[in-house]
Amino acid sequence: MRRTQAETKLQTTFKLARFYDIQWYVIEKIFNGERVLLIEKTGFGKSLCYQFPATQFSGTTVIFSPLIALMRDQVNKLQELGINAKCINSNQTSEENEQIIEEAKNNRIKILYIAPERMENAEWLQATQTMNLSMVVVDEAHCISVWGHDFRPAFRRIISLVNLLPQDFPVLATTATATKRVEEDIKKQIGKNISSYRGNLIRSNLRLWVVHVNSEDEKMIWLGKNLSKIPGSGIIYTGTRVNTQIYSNWFEYLKINSTFYHGGLDATTRQRVEKGLINNHYKCVVSTNALGMGIDKPDIRFIIHTQIPVSPIHYYQEIGRAGRDGQPSNIILFYNKKDDNALPLTFINGGRPSIGKYQKVINVLKLQRLGRNGVVKETDIKQTQVNVILSDLIEQGIVNKVSKYYEYKFDAPKLNTKPFEALRTAKQADFAKMVEYTETKSCRMKFLCDFLGDDFPTLCKVCDNDRGKRLGVSVSEAWKKKLTAFRESDFPDLEVESKTSNIVNGVAASYYGVSNVGQALYNSKYQNGGDFPNWLLKLTLKAFRKHYGKEKFDVVLYIPPTESGNLVKNFAQKIAKVLKFPISDGLKKTRVTAAQKIFQTGLLKRDNVKNAFTYEDTNDLVGKSVLLIDDIYDSGATIKEVGRCLTKLGAIKIAPLIIAKTVGGDI
Repeated sequence: MRRTQAETKLQTTFKLARFYDIQWYVIEKIFNGERVLLIEKTGFGKSLCYQFPATQFSGTTVIFSPLIALMRDQVNKLQELGINAKCINSNQTSEENEQIIEEAKNNRIKILYIAPERMENAEWLQATQTMNLSMVVVDEAHCISVWGHDFRPAFRRIISLVNLLPQDFPVLATTATATKRVEEDIKKQIGKNISSYRGNLIRSNLRLWVVHVNSEDEKMIWLGKNLSKIPGSGIIYTGTRVNTQIYSNWFEYLKINSTFYHGGLDATTRQRVEKGLINNHYKCVVSTNALGMGIDKPDIRFIIHTQIPVSPIHYYQEIGRAGRDGQPSNIILFYNKKDDNALPLTFINGGRPSIGKYQKVINVLKLQRLGRNGVVKETDIKQTQVNVILSDLIEQGIVNKVSKYYEYKFDAPKLNTKPFEALRTAKQADFAKMVEYTETKSCRMKFLCDFLGDDFPTLCKVCDNDRGKRLGVSVSEAWKKKLTAFRESDFPDLEVESKTSNIVNGVAASYYGVSNVGQALYNSKYQNGGDFPNWLLKLTLKAFRKHYGKEKFDVVLYIPPTESGNLVKNFAQKIAKVLKFPISDGLKKTRVTAAQKIFQTGLLKRDNVKNAFTYEDTNDLVGKSVLLIDDIYDSGATIKEVGRCLTKLGAIKIAPLIIAKTVGGDI
């Protein structure tokens, strides 16, 4: 098909006048049955490079994408154009997914989006053998490479499929960010004479700023003072899920319309927030890096990072979501040299589990073959890390996967740790470049593009360095008091409700890791500091009144201690006395439990406290409402187990009231 013919069809089907040159070069190679890697900035139109050819092929084009938001958005737009597109993902019921697979097998779907994890699904693998496949697309292709900024083991299984395809079968891999090293790795894996196209990465409409601060307070106060002055709406990225809520609540406290977003939210809430962002319902959405990819909003006017990313690759990817309409957009990075390096370094050092954890998995699989959850239970290693370990062990020929089980391979080679060490070293070097970005006196956009392998001689002329303008922080006593007042009224929710229990969502007086509450608890529990101080009692009562109002409870119970003696009991007695509720010492343990903090996985934390509680008078709680007191809330396993126990004994409501909710590990 000639370009003029193709552009006539483009106008008819997609209502677009023409292709960019690189788009056409890629499409032409796809029509010739070639393999192509396209590296191009966000907003350029990479999706058209596979959507247009897909409409011209006779069969089904399968697009592997890790982004459910992108799947939904692209499918809706294609269907509006009259193109039969569907997606298969975990947010849909198994019945919906099965129906879509049947349609694809009967050649009734032109474009099918699917998550890479489906490559583990036997039904899907069997279906691909009977589908009339026309093209395979690997979106976010940097996820294939261990050197990429978002490597995912499931993407490796796509390569296994691609390598089975005929030489003249079209394959397209796309990404907005890939260093030269990642580019070569992707090409090597997809193979068979793949060619690559790399677009120009400079974004001259993005105004890059770095704001140096000395504390988290300075970040919050600067945003409190200035966010409303920044034109348009946008995204504020934080490092942890907890911080998305803290910052969003701070803005709401200041009457700035905001909401938060992270990967732990349910699908309905995520869709609501995504839609609200697109329709400018919020001044800002505060999010982890879970938000952005796949969100089709060309007029994001600002991207702000309160936490330095782990590499310039991550940073370019995230800021590239702003200003896709070509209009000016502000890009701001806060950096605290003293405190902000710890979190990204934790990510880097934990990006590959320790060698000891690999050996632990090998040792348990030498004894018996196990499913993934079985490995998690036997090793007490988090599921996300187990996934990485198993993927690496399979790749090195140490472990085989048979159906849903993993087994140690007889005469397996010794674990090769050199790739893990090399990867960690490379990521540490990337982070050092990110820190260098905050300190550079030269053009910031050129710095990012040079790092990504797109050398260009000019300056962006709009970053703070090129314009000689700086953003600074000034903190007045009035703003300090305002922030203190906010923190004394911002109480973390405890989401513990369950269909199998009468427990209700509760409240904590503070976060353990972002105030002096944690230090006070630590002093009392581990440094013989005596009862929890009275100011903690006042703060907890304030949290109770804000969350539960003037609600009355029939009895106050407290979690029996594992290692803190009578601290929680004494605290609960004081709570009960002030609120004038009866208190009981009847909640007991049926057996000795270990401290929950020694376990890494939710599975073992649940097992540690399962059936571990009872109540002395089993008839005393029938029809009663219970206020349940504890000092620290982490995984929630203990509170939830007590809720189930008290529900069985007839309690009609169990309401948790906790001193502090931890932030550790909540990413």
